[in-house]
Amino acid sequence: MSMFLLKRLLTLLATLAGASVVIFLVLEILPGNAAQMLMGPDAAPEAVQALAVKLGLDLPPMQRYWQWVSGMLAGELGTSYAYSSPVLELVLERLALTVPLAVMAMALTTVLALVVGVYAASRHNRLGDVGLMGLTQIGIAVPNFWFAILLILLFSVHLQWFSAGGFPGWDEGVAEALKALLLPALSLAVVQAAILARITRSAVLEVLREDFVRTARAKGLSQRATLWRHVLRNAMIPVVTVMGLQFANLLAGTIVVENVFYLPGLGRLIFQSISNRDLIVVRNCVMLLATMVIIVNFVVDVLYAVIDPRVKASDI
Repeated sequence: MSMFLLKRLLTLLATLAGASVVIFLVLEILPGNAAQMLMGPDAAPEAVQALAVKLGLDLPPMQRYWQWVSGMLAGELGTSYAYSSPVLELVLERLALTVPLAVMAMALTTVLALVVGVYAASRHNRLGDVGLMGLTQIGIAVPNFWFAILLILLFSVHLQWFSAGGFPGWDEGVAEALKALLLPALSLAVVQAAILARITRSAVLEVLREDFVRTARAKGLSQRATLWRHVLRNAMIPVVTVMGLQFANLLAGTIVVENVFYLPGLGRLIFQSISNRDLIVVRNCVMLLATMVIIVNFVVDVLYAVIDPRVKASDI
């Protein structure tokens, strides 16, 4: 197990290093001048040059890259050009919304997908299976921002059960904060749950054909117990793979939904920073999202070995 973890850890570190190089190079070759953007089009060239020196934009690329990486390792992400605030404070403030939103959406996705997928597999080629798979096909086709607008029209405009947008903050109480995140989480979860439900159904159907399932049923185990105790665990490898990708996608893909519900999350911060050409914020936020995606994939690899020891054995 230690060799398995060591290999995965080295892969994680190498991927992080590669991601940092790609992110830095992509942002370095973007056209435009951050100092000119901040000073305005009518600013004097001398003032623009002085600001560029102050921000370190005149330094060689390799030196700027090393300063950025060493600063990240030390927890010093620099100061935002546009907000004049430490980037670390901005990111932590926005993560306090984005991470709970992604976790809520993933929890809803998992519950909906497992229930629908297992039920559809147990009713294979019957009305329940065909009907649910038809609904999941619609769920895949519907963009989450359009579903978000429908939720606002129904629950905020007509029923007036929820606010149409905004976030009260955790200081106003956990219940109020979670209530504000429920509709955005549901709009994110519907599409993801539709995809995961179809994967779950296919995986469960494949395991249902195995001999040990017939043996368990012959010993008197009920269909429900067989499905949830034995079949689902053996079908979890492809399901966990998709879940890991979906959670990473939820962390990195909330920009549109956060803008629909006017939520001050990390996605909205990236969107605003791109508009302001606040490259130091964009660079650190993108690197943070890449790091979270890579770590999620690492956790998924470890879960493979926990769920199915054959994965660990074959790797070693």
